[in-house]
Amino acid sequence: MASTAPHDGAVIERLIEVSFRVSGLLTRIAAANDVSLTQLRLLAMLRETRPRMAVLADRLGLDRSTISGLIDRAVTRGLVERVGNPDDARVVHVALTDAGRQLADLLHHEMAGAVAEITGRLGGAERADLLYLLDRMLDDLAHP
Repeated sequence: MASTAPHDGAVIERLIEVSFRVSGLLTRIAAANDVSLTQLRLLAMLRETRPRMAVLADRLGLDRSTISGLIDRAVTRGLVERVGNPDDARVVHVALTDAGRQLADLLHHEMAGAVAEITGRLGGAERADLLYLLDRMLDDLAHP
């Protein structure tokens, strides 16, 4: 088993710290808008796509019964709707309602502003480097 070099430990610690701080920002934004962090994540995902419930469960790291309850609560609030698949009655997609789209857009704007405060002091080249590294990390997470 390879040992972790001290600089690797520092990278890991800083990444964890940034993750915790960003999570804290998002939690505060969610609470200020009367949604949970998981609901915030759900609405953010639905801004770009109309996934199947199974895909949402996987992306949110939730089991199927938990995602069903999450969607039920969002349907009750008028934020999302279940959409049947005309080609396969067993498949259910989830989509934002107009009210859900408004809230998702508001949350996105607030999240972007909060994160911009963190990255605002970085120069253009630093932001480009950060984007490149984040993309590489996300790619690695998508293809373990």
